[in-house]
Amino acid sequence: MASLGLWVARRRDGVGAGERELGYARAQAPMLYGFMFVCVVEAVGVSVLLAKNPVVHWIMLVLDVYTVLMVAGFQAAAVTRPHVVGPRGLRIRAGARMDVRIPLERIASVRYDLRFPKTETAGRESQERDGVLELPVGAQTCVTVELTEPVTAVKLLGQRVEVRTVRFHADEGRAAVAAVREALDRQREKKDEAGGVVTPA
Repeated sequence: MASLGLWVARRRDGVGAGERELGYARAQAPMLYGFMFVCVVEAVGVSVLLAKNPVVHWIMLVLDVYTVLMVAGFQAAAVTRPHVVGPRGLRIRAGARMDVRIPLERIASVRYDLRFPKTETAGRESQERDGVLELPVGAQTCVTVELTEPVTAVKLLGQRVEVRTVRFHADEGRAAVAAVREALDRQREKKDEAGGVVTPA
């Protein structure tokens, strides 16, 4: 719900100077906006039907408004909490429900990899299995990141999951891959200038 305020203010959460945001909200927007429209129509209909019963009318009105705000909040969270790539690493998110921070030095490879999660996982916000984390949007992922060492993914209520491969969706998948590779190249150049040794991604 806090994301609604950020959305109205046109602000982004967790995007610092020198970092690039990688949006992923576009794929889910039609479904959420459609659902929001249905909720508004339902609220108006119920309001008319219960006009002669003020107590029930106000209870249902509050519930309906809350539902609309929650649906709007899901989209706002996705818009205002994009994936982020920069000198501090790659940060992959699913609104406010999942947050994965990956240091650049732990990225072994990144590639465009269009996938459609299996039926049993397609409707879920995430799926973790055998060290693989999938964060689909619109029932698809398009970027796969392989890691040299596991990282910790943090869920909304603080649950932690160790993962070695992350598959996520970005509105511009190939551009997202290019941005991550560019960040890796910059890190490599800095370490070369400092006389360090970098393992190629």
